[in-house]
Amino acid sequence: MRILVTAGNTQTPIDMVRCLTNIFTGRTGGRIAIEAFRRGHQVTHFTSHPEVIAELAGPLPFPAEHWTLQPYRTFDDLQRLLATTIPNGGFDVIIHAAAVSDYALAGIFATEKNDVLVDVSAGKVKSHHAELWLRMVPTPKLIDSIREPWGFMGTLVKFKLEVGMGDADLLAVAEKSRTQSHADLMVANTLEGSHEWAFVGPIEGQYTRVSREELASSVLAEVERLQIAKSSSGA
Repeated sequence: MRILVTAGNTQTPIDMVRCLTNIFTGRTGGRIAIEAFRRGHQVTHFTSHPEVIAELAGPLPFPAEHWTLQPYRTFDDLQRLLATTIPNGGFDVIIHAAAVSDYALAGIFATEKNDVLVDVSAGKVKSHHAELWLRMVPTPKLIDSIREPWGFMGTLVKFKLEVGMGDADLLAVAEKSRTQSHADLMVANTLEGSHEWAFVGPIEGQYTRVSREELASSVLAEVERLQIAKSSSGA
């Protein structure tokens, strides 16, 4: 199969030297990409942390005909990569594990006399301001563009992470999110448990808790099963 795996975080630039980002390193997506390659699939891997692949795979050779690694840095970088690659990429599977920014910067403001906000956006925002106000606006949900308008018809895997949520609530939120994005498979976990486990599903109508060590192989095994089922049904 031809598989696209996204991984890592996205940066939201404040100016040319500062940014907002999140804590994620791309290791989960990297492990999935490597596992897909080891299982004989043709892998395209978009990641903001390409160095992770060398750390995880060691001396494993990656021949160009079966492996493409494309780094990105910002939300706009990743959006552009997906928008230009997916429509003509011929992918059978997309596994969207990247931790994408939910907000983009829409202005940098400082207070002047009478508490009036003044735009102070610059190549490097000056450090003398008593305080700064960042105006943030929601970014598009990239996962929701994969089916339409980008036209992907294959197997789609989505990831969902929550904080401070019990299993029942997590699974309810995850399943609602999966159907909203028309994804075939969801990987859901909490920040507190992310180093130990994740739920994968629905598999035969249910979500299964798997260990961190089993996650990559569990996701790929289910993706392969779904693809076989689609091929058998002529979908």
